[in-house]
Amino acid sequence: MMQIQHKEEDGKGIFYIEDNGNTVAELVYSIPSADKIIIEHTEVDHPLSGKGVGKQLVGATVDYSRSNNIKIIPLCSFAKSVFEEETEWQDVLYTFRKI
Repeated sequence: MMQIQHKEEDGKGIFYIEDNGNTVAELVYSIPSADKIIIEHTEVDHPLSGKGVGKQLVGATVDYSRSNNIKIIPLCSFAKSVFEEETEWQDVLYTFRKI
């Protein structure tokens, strides 16, 4: 398994995997408030596609959000589909209140 790295800066964050100094997979998110993150984009280089790497990035985001009491809004269509499959991750999804 490849090592997932994480960094945050200026209201943005990224979970990513590097290979020989090049980013080969990434999940990019924004931080609209202290208790929410928005997954905006997930990308995995072609040689890694279909190997569950994108799902591992979403899983790392779930772990991070649980340990920091943050909810996730998955705007990225890939991340949204992973959350639909993984029912045990529903606890970290942000739910919009009806007005």
